[in-house]
Amino acid sequence: MTNADSAPELSASLEQGGPPSPTPRRRAPAGAAVLREDVTEAIRSAVFEELAAVGYARMSIEGIARRAGVGKTAVYRRWRSKLHLVLDLVSAIAVQGLPAPDTGSLEGDLRLLYEVTSRALRHPVAGQIIPDLQAEAARNPEIAEAMQKALREGQYGVANGIVRSAAARGEVRADLDEDLALDLISGPLYWRAVVVRTPLPKGYLGKLAAATAAGLRVL
Repeated sequence: MTNADSAPELSASLEQGGPPSPTPRRRAPAGAAVLREDVTEAIRSAVFEELAAVGYARMSIEGIARRAGVGKTAVYRRWRSKLHLVLDLVSAIAVQGLPAPDTGSLEGDLRLLYEVTSRALRHPVAGQIIPDLQAEAARNPEIAEAMQKALREGQYGVANGIVRSAAARGEVRADLDEDLALDLISGPLYWRAVVVRTPLPKGYLGKLAAATAAGLRVL
């Protein structure tokens, strides 16, 4: 077997962090880097776990690779540094966004949005990662920009959808200030769950949805 013939086997084994497999494999197209999606997803999951465990400052490519069960080469093939890795993941969160509620009423949509958001913010990983990245954002303009984009775009599309649906039903004004509406919809829960970080009392989300709906009606 020539060196060229053995290259795909060695590449695949490096992705898994183990020795080359003796089983012959089909050669990848010349000049094309084939990145296995399962390896990429394992690395992404490892980044979230590593961030939650040690924080951004202490996070390393070595630790990520070890947690993902791959070699460092597999990580560096996809991202050239831990900064670029985290920026990519934060941006991906903005793209995924939240599901758009459609309950038929402004208060119902807000209640559903708050329930989904509250569950996400209570997750132990999110509870560790978001405050840590916010602290890092104060020192790193690139992370600050990515965090702002992720947090704003992730909520902005959903909040706009809620407001526009409410406007179409005649529940709020059609010319409602969308920026102010976003602040009113997203601010209180984020403040309570992420900044203050105190448990939510029973019935809190329902009361918050009713108060927010009332506020949006008078804007």
